Amino acid sequence: MIIEKLLLHVLIVLAPILIHSLFFSDRQIGRPSYFIGMLHGLTGSLCMLFAYESFGLYWDLRYVPLVLATLYGGMRGGLVVLAALLLTRTYLGGDALVFGYLSSFLAAAGPMLIVFRFNKAETKWKRVRWAILAGLWPAFVQLCILFTYIGVSDKYEFLPSKLIYFIVIFGIIQVIGSGFAALLHEASIEKYRLQEEIFRSEKLNTLGEMAASIAHEVRNPLTVVKGFLQLMQADDKKGQHTYLPLVLSELDRAESIISDYLNFAKPQIEKLETFELGGFLKDAVQLLNPLALKKGIVLSCQTDAPITLETDRNQLRQAIVNLIKNAIEATPEEGSVMVSMTSYGSEAEIKIADTGIGMTKEQLAKLGSLYYTTKETGTGLGTMVSLGIIDAMGGKTVYSSQPGKGTVVKICLQAKAYSS
Repeated sequence: MIIEKLLLHVLIVLAPILIHSLFFSDRQIGRPSYFIGMLHGLTGSLCMLFAYESFGLYWDLRYVPLVLATLYGGMRGGLVVLAALLLTRTYLGGDALVFGYLSSFLAAAGPMLIVFRFNKAETKWKRVRWAILAGLWPAFVQLCILFTYIGVSDKYEFLPSKLIYFIVIFGIIQVIGSGFAALLHEASIEKYRLQEEIFRSEKLNTLGEMAASIAHEVRNPLTVVKGFLQLMQADDKKGQHTYLPLVLSELDRAESIISDYLNFAKPQIEKLETFELGGFLKDAVQLLNPLALKKGIVLSCQTDAPITLETDRNQLRQAIVNLIKNAIEATPEEGSVMVSMTSYGSEAEIKIADTGIGMTKEQLAKLGSLYYTTKETGTGLGTMVSLGIIDAMGGKTVYSSQPGKGTVVKICLQAKAYSS
């Protein structure tokens, strides 16, 4: 009977994940944390209200929603569930009320201590393992509370075999339930990310189809205007047209934006060159060093053993310069930007780390989206073009950031060891 009851509780525990996936698929699971906390708090309370009673004890999976809400909804989500469990336990009352409170607080402590490590886990399976580990903690806490309660109440001189059986089954189902629910959470997150990627790809495909024709139509009149302005500037002997340099610079900027659109729509790896990566990065840093000095920022470069790349040098320079420039612009005065390089077998990793304002998870998720930028002025095309170029080279770009601490950009490219 206990197995059937606990399996019913597993279904109750999975309910908020399914509800979120079905009716709130346009928002990533775990956000808003209060909402996911309320859903899991409701399921935790239902588990307590429909618990299996035996040996004067209540057997339920109330702490699985607590674990899930803490890991996937953050500290706030976990606290909402904890409050719901305490209120429900108060409503139920009983002789073991104090033990119920103690068990709830101790069970909540484990997931809240590991939530930061859980958030840093890079893969789905690492997060699932952390969820299973977090699910073991409440089971251990309940076991300790159970033995303490039995010892204090003097109900049993020795544990009945059926009670031992209940304890074993309860622990196994609680851990399995935590793992299965975590997998379902991860599937929902993956579905959300896939939908976002499909939506983004559709927008980019549309832009790609339009970019070439729009750029051609806009660039022609710009070229004509620029040509006549240059002629006027050449004939301006009296210096009357002092505004012409400003007009020409704005035309150059417009042409640059059009070129960015074309590169973004379809990055062209036109000319393959073999070059040493360390020297290439030092040149890029030297190019941007005046900008860093002007802002009072220390820009440095650290390279590992010599590595060679075979790709379009100019396109890669455009991408790297854009990303370093972004780091400089995001860093306040007296900050620092470090460009470094390491090699892992046939792979080269370029790292651009700054001590700037950093970005939230929401900002990181939108990075590279059309027209999205964290700067007051800008189109967001520079980052989009850079990511597109690196992707066209078969590389990978990974961002990690913390608000107030800075941002790290890792660029992985295929390379081969350099032999002098």
